[in-house]
Amino acid sequence: MQIETIRVRGFAKAAFGMLALAGSIGALPTPSLASDGKPVLRSMLGSYIAGRIARGQNDTASAADYYERALTRDAGNAALIEQSILMDATEGRFERAIKLSAQLVEEQPTHRMARLMLGLQDAKADRWAQAGDHFKASASSPMGELTSALTRAWMLAAQGNAKAAIDLLDGVKQAEWAQFYIRYHKALIFDLAGRSQDARATFERIFRTEAKVLRVAIAYAHHASAAGDQKLARSIIDEHIKKSTATPHPSAIALAETLKGNTRLPHLIEKPIDGLAEVFYGLGEALSTEGNAGVGIGAVYLQMAIYLKPQQPFALAALANVYETMKRYDAAIATYDRIPKNTPLQSAIDIRKALNLNQLERVDEARVLLEELARQDPKDVRPLDALGGIMRGHKRFQEAVDIYTRIIISLGPKPEKKHWTYFYARGTSYERMKKWSLAEVDLQKALVLAPEQPLVLNYLGYSWVDQNRNLKQGLAMIEKAVSLRPDDGYIVDSLGWAHYRLGNHKEAAKWLERAVELKPEDPVLNDHLGDAFWRVDRKIEARFQWEQALTLKPEPEDAEKIQRKLRDGLDTKPPPRAARKGKEPIRADQPKQTRLAPQKPVVQ
Repeated sequence: MQIETIRVRGFAKAAFGMLALAGSIGALPTPSLASDGKPVLRSMLGSYIAGRIARGQNDTASAADYYERALTRDAGNAALIEQSILMDATEGRFERAIKLSAQLVEEQPTHRMARLMLGLQDAKADRWAQAGDHFKASASSPMGELTSALTRAWMLAAQGNAKAAIDLLDGVKQAEWAQFYIRYHKALIFDLAGRSQDARATFERIFRTEAKVLRVAIAYAHHASAAGDQKLARSIIDEHIKKSTATPHPSAIALAETLKGNTRLPHLIEKPIDGLAEVFYGLGEALSTEGNAGVGIGAVYLQMAIYLKPQQPFALAALANVYETMKRYDAAIATYDRIPKNTPLQSAIDIRKALNLNQLERVDEARVLLEELARQDPKDVRPLDALGGIMRGHKRFQEAVDIYTRIIISLGPKPEKKHWTYFYARGTSYERMKKWSLAEVDLQKALVLAPEQPLVLNYLGYSWVDQNRNLKQGLAMIEKAVSLRPDDGYIVDSLGWAHYRLGNHKEAAKWLERAVELKPEDPVLNDHLGDAFWRVDRKIEARFQWEQALTLKPEPEDAEKIQRKLRDGLDTKPPPRAARKGKEPIRADQPKQTRLAPQKPVVQ
């Protein structure tokens, strides 16, 4: 789950300048634990190496413990202190991180992370000038310079010098992606300083190009409402919802409802400390979406935002999202539990918690939570949708069919285009239960609702080819799916395997080779390519692909078939084989994106 907020390109490159991620060098041994629950120190070097391994495996809590133990043997080691600060900050252990930062700054006065830590401490204590000095000293790399400028501007604003804050931001020379942040915080500072006209002009400029960005829409609507312009406030949120590429965010919907009642809202940011928290939240959330290059420093920034504003729901939700990316599902659940209850996000939060429970194999708990959500609001199909996905993921297809049937009944006699996913999910569940007549009806209904949807085209088209029915139409549908999603290895595999089943082995080999290029880690695709190579008399390459497939942990029954092919080769006449539709997405494990897919709840 990701947060829809200020997001720009170029963050991955900037993140590399802030954080060098440690690589994993093997499985981390289970440590012996002391009475305090932390790893027993065996040697300084051993603890340091264990910390590096833990960090590379995204186990930053253990990494922080290992570095802490190592420092008991070498308390003045600057490299150890630096790593310990970073891991403690990642885990939100600011008391220790700040203490170590003060120690490190004595030796390295311009150390950017240590200076940020000390700046946060001073800002939280309303020591604005001292905090500004620390933030100024932290400027290094494009991201460091941007962070320094934004934080210093808020410290100047806190001292009542909004003009100096704006002049500072106007003088920053940064790339266009950074200018977006600068304009956004200028608008917030203008509002804090009572310069409503300047704030309005700045918000208008941003909103013209970034109407889909939720945080901008919320801030601008709050600005308009605080100024008494309720009509403008309503139009801002309405435009944001209209331009959203998927299901509107619950916060936007709730704000739209609030504004209907002519409630006059305050500015989004009313205190300098909240503005400072907004800096770290916005940058941290965006960094955390940029893959491995940004996740680590993104988590640190989000923890900084939470340190300054402990119940900031957007920052907490973004941090929980980071934990999900790291596959730390317990930590994600615990973080969701810190978000204040009964906000517009509550239902989406509980759905995410259920999906995390499922990842922890606590399926019954997930089901109870989702069923209770569905009971509380029968009109909200998201909980049942998530539950259906969980059942499909566990191959409990009859239960999935029952759940999707409940959803489809609730839609009424005229489902909309966006509802294709429910018919598709039920249809694929029927197919896995070998109830093809029922599956075909649902898949065709999904195709009527969404004729350009590659997943439906691929699944239905291949099913027809596999059954030797509607061959021309089925193959055309798969080809169309490939044209719509040419880099999807599973759909490309379907086209190759369809040609194989039709006896077009040369064409099959071409497409299956492309599929393996796209998804080299999939055992089924490698197995298929081996079969195609064998049929076109490339038998050495065929055996290589089969051997490769075995190394990728195929299903036991598939492994047995592959071993038999390695021993005996393939028959002269290809035997009939089970259908292969590609790995259509399991709805309990949808991509985590801020820009909501219609079937995935997103929390902010």
